[in-house]
Amino acid sequence: MAYMAADSTDIDRMPRGGPDASCLDRLLETDRPEYLDRDDVDDGVKRSVIRALEWTGEFFGNHDKFAATALDLIAGVPDPKILELGAGHGQVSRKLLENHPTAQLTVTDINPVSVANIAAGELGSHPRAVVREMDATAIDAPDKSFDLAIFALSFHHLRPAAASRVFAEGTRVADQLLIIDLPRPPAPLHLVRLATMLPFAPVVPFVHDGIISSLRSYSPSALRRLARHADPSIEVELRGGLMTPQVVIARAAG
Repeated sequence: MAYMAADSTDIDRMPRGGPDASCLDRLLETDRPEYLDRDDVDDGVKRSVIRALEWTGEFFGNHDKFAATALDLIAGVPDPKILELGAGHGQVSRKLLENHPTAQLTVTDINPVSVANIAAGELGSHPRAVVREMDATAIDAPDKSFDLAIFALSFHHLRPAAASRVFAEGTRVADQLLIIDLPRPPAPLHLVRLATMLPFAPVVPFVHDGIISSLRSYSPSALRRLARHADPSIEVELRGGLMTPQVVIARAAG
């Protein structure tokens, strides 16, 4: 699949709330990067955010839920090949390996420090796992190399043009692309959520990044538009997304 629309500049101007976002919703977004995306932030701060993401994912059972969602999509595949993009701490891949006896994982992240940390842990020595540095917008793999590509809680880091490339690349290298990301609630509810977090943002790096993540999250209409921009033939199924993570399942038609 080689289609990519020519209006990358136009798609990059799309509001995170989608083409028909309200005026208030258009105000509730930012181009400010999270600590995790900044080169001028101490690695210790970044590690504290990653540890918090790892802990909250374990405490609320998100790692298990995300892995279960992924495995449901490939339930009929005997020895599935799975690509995790933007793995961060690698815990979703770890759960996938624990819960499927023959799955083969390629665990990737664009951040070399994260990749090194994952490789130094149990995934680095697991016989069914390969850890690699990889860009989710330019995946270094042949067409249909994987049964499933999963991108969990990292999609909002990308500007629209890059996010659209994930749809193109993910559906190119895998039979199915699973994106799990933060919900973008209706603007009034979004304001309430942000107001509860703001007092802690100056002193808690995880909350600081959480606010920016919320402001950069995509609405369902935006997600559909991103997929259509990547290739009009991509089929998109959306689940959840009000107060629970948004689940996007994308497949290349045919």
